[in-house]
Amino acid sequence: MMTAMQRVLTTLSHREADRVPLFLLTTMHGAKELGLTIEEYFSRAEPVIEGQMRLQHKYRSDCLYPFFYAPLEVEAFGAETLYCEDGPPNSGMPVIRALHDITALEPPIVSRTRCLFKVLEAIDGLKRRVGDTLPIIGVVMSPFSLPVMQMGFDRYIELIYENPALFERLMAVNEAFCVDWANAQLAAGATAICYFDPLSSPTNIPRALFLRTGHPIARRTLARIHGPTATHLASGRGQEVLADLAETGTSVVGVSALEDLATLKTAVAGRVTLLGNLNGVTMRHWNRETCFQQVREALAKAGRGGGFILSDNHGEIPFQVPDEVLLTIREAVDQWGGHPMTWVETEEKATGAQERS
Repeated sequence: MMTAMQRVLTTLSHREADRVPLFLLTTMHGAKELGLTIEEYFSRAEPVIEGQMRLQHKYRSDCLYPFFYAPLEVEAFGAETLYCEDGPPNSGMPVIRALHDITALEPPIVSRTRCLFKVLEAIDGLKRRVGDTLPIIGVVMSPFSLPVMQMGFDRYIELIYENPALFERLMAVNEAFCVDWANAQLAAGATAICYFDPLSSPTNIPRALFLRTGHPIARRTLARIHGPTATHLASGRGQEVLADLAETGTSVVGVSALEDLATLKTAVAGRVTLLGNLNGVTMRHWNRETCFQQVREALAKAGRGGGFILSDNHGEIPFQVPDEVLLTIREAVDQWGGHPMTWVETEEKATGAQERS
């Protein structure tokens, strides 16, 4: 029986572990476990440490995920974070309200920024609890995608096309911050860094624009991060740029529920590990039968040969997904995710025989 760390490392080396790893990326569910509001839960490191440990004990996920919330990084730049009762916090007014604000923008100093420091405390506390038995996943927003929250999507797209000098200035600030923030999390005990980069998805911008912007930015940034990285498009499509993402040096790519796992696995077999692609939005309404069907389908398409971690497709399971669903997903992986997956070959042969007849 492997530890979670052994299981994940074997999978990342494109070999079969004892079973397919399962990453249940629950963030806000820890608040439910402790009877706290989401705002109370994320106010300090201690509740997140305890919440993550309780969730891991309950669901037996193969990682710990001390990600607080996406607006944390713009909060570090001075923006307001807005909380709600049953969903992730959102960012308030943009910190860049006029283009000239970019010229005065400076990267936050991680060690002096309270909202960041509490995340480092959480990572450190989890590392003290689990040592090297469980991967601890840190999170950064990519320099290229962060401006969507810093200044708003529409104004940022205009900046990319119309003001290349200010765009480069903003990228320099964001790259410096991203590298410092990622390396601080690794120093605190994170095993790897999830590099969220949804803007680079073809769902949001054409591949040609990505190759001129997000791609070289990712190559520069990831090269300066002192640990393994996983690139996540946050449910955006990625097939068109999958080979490009592999060139950035990332080890893992989070893939969309809108794409076929078998096609993606074939495209990058042996080059990067796929993470995905259960639909977290529809997961809220899954019954037991649906849980088993979705897990079996994903495992059949991508589970053999290593190089695949089963997870949701967005990088954060919605607050409304009930325990029963997550526990059933866990049960389905236990039943069908073990190697060797002889049941897949048996079903494929049966299907082939039916088609020939």
